[in-house]
Amino acid sequence: MGISNFPTALQPIIQQGFLEREFETALKSRLGYRLIADREEFAVGIGETLTKTRAGLKPSVTTPLAAATNTNLDNGLTATNWGVEQYTISLNFYAATQDLNMVTSRVGIASQFLQNAATNGEQAARSLDELARNALFAPYFGGNTRVITTLSSAGPALEVDDVRGFQTVFVNGVQQNVSATYPMTVAVGANVYTVVGVVVDATNVSTAPNGISGQLQFSANVTVADGTAGNSVQAATASAIVRPASRGNSAALQATDTLSMGNLLDAVALLRRNAVPTVQGVYNCYLDPVSARQLFADPDFKQLFQGATSANPVFRQGMVSDFLGLRFITTTEAYVQAHPSIEGLSIRRPIVCGQGALIEGDFAGMAADDVAPKDSLVNILDGVAMVTREPIDRLQQIIAQSWYWIGGFCAPSDTTTTPNTVPTATNANYKRAVMIEHIG
Repeated sequence: MGISNFPTALQPIIQQGFLEREFETALKSRLGYRLIADREEFAVGIGETLTKTRAGLKPSVTTPLAAATNTNLDNGLTATNWGVEQYTISLNFYAATQDLNMVTSRVGIASQFLQNAATNGEQAARSLDELARNALFAPYFGGNTRVITTLSSAGPALEVDDVRGFQTVFVNGVQQNVSATYPMTVAVGANVYTVVGVVVDATNVSTAPNGISGQLQFSANVTVADGTAGNSVQAATASAIVRPASRGNSAALQATDTLSMGNLLDAVALLRRNAVPTVQGVYNCYLDPVSARQLFADPDFKQLFQGATSANPVFRQGMVSDFLGLRFITTTEAYVQAHPSIEGLSIRRPIVCGQGALIEGDFAGMAADDVAPKDSLVNILDGVAMVTREPIDRLQQIIAQSWYWIGGFCAPSDTTTTPNTVPTATNANYKRAVMIEHIG
């Protein structure tokens, strides 16, 4: 589609690039979560799903080789291999459009034309940021839930609020459905059990953001004391969640459990224990303005800046920057959930991320000549395609302004980093981010 097909009144606007600059400016106003994603190009002609393999480490050798066994062709050694793990990125298509009738809006045609482009740009940026947020948080909710229905008697099945993180286990780096062949060790209440199956509810009643309620099936009966509503259920490979007062689950949070500097330091310590690399020297902490405000009421935080509050930019600007090994990034897209059992309270969830916590796959074919010919009005800006279609209705009056993005996000696992290879590491499947839950 050439520019010459557009009305003469619009050709100067398009030729001067006003539309493209307006769209690009809106895309740069990101909301936060997409910033943590490492960009990877999804090549053309390899299908809709890309599986990547990450090599692990071998355990340390601290026992000397005995002279008596240093014989034969193998010198008394047994060959060992490093482990692998896989993660998958799936392509999806996202798009939106808006029409502009040149006749009915002729008085303000130029400004409305540009405003539509700016609005589309903001919508695209916000949509991708929410996709990044959802992909980042989902695995870090995993393996952490609570009982929602008390057992009437000891039995092998429990109704839980969220089955994410209980449905699959990693076997040689590949995720397999939980079963009797591939069981999962889970702590319920005060005891440890083995999960051999998961059944998702037909009607989802989960209170967790994007949660999936369901039933966990065990290899043996769960006691009534452990299977009481409100008790915590945690997988052995659950993602780390930091809560004030060491609360066992989100429903156990109380009105006094606000965000503190100690919670942030605990999150940083967990990332460092797992040898998670930093992002330009510090970890990124994504939090909403209420969470950031609560820091200023924390006694440890106030003591850190005591005597320098008038000159310190942290207090002058009413925000926090790089300190405590963290880079604070405020966002309005953070999850805010009503407390499951205490009316009037909300649960907020800052998340502290290291390098590689999220991967974004952008489809390389969006800018191909057969998709976006050189004489068409298709511009690729920050990985998003902006499309302006000429009027093709009978009266040649209606212009379509659209955007689309082909790609996907995923949070890679780190199952090969274990206490055998990194002594301070945890057993969590996903280690590159730590979620904090608090009341706010």
